[in-house]
Amino acid sequence: MSEKKTVRNEKEHKALINRLNRIEGQIRGIKNMVEKDSYCTDIITQVAAVNAALNSFNKELLAKHIKGCVYNGVKNNNEEVIDELVVLIQKLMK
Repeated sequence: MSEKKTVRNEKEHKALINRLNRIEGQIRGIKNMVEKDSYCTDIITQVAAVNAALNSFNKELLAKHIKGCVYNGVKNNNEEVIDELVVLIQKLMK
C-alpha cells in the first residue's frame, strides 16, 4: 500500500463512503442468502449486482484520480504518475 494520500472534500468523501456502505450491505445480504440456503441463481444475481456496483465505484474513483492526482502530477512534471496510472489500468483490466 502506498504512503501517498489523497485529500478529498467532505462531499466527495461522504459520497464514496455512502457507496461503500451500500456495497457492504449488499455483501451482507449475499452472506445471509448463503446462510439461508437461497437458490444459486438468486445469489449469483446478487453477486453480479455487487460486481457492477464495485465497477461503478472504481470508474468514479479512477476518473477523480485522473482529473486530480494525475493531472496535478503531469502539471508539475512528475511523469511517475503516468507510470502509476498505466499499472493501475492494467490491474483493472485483469
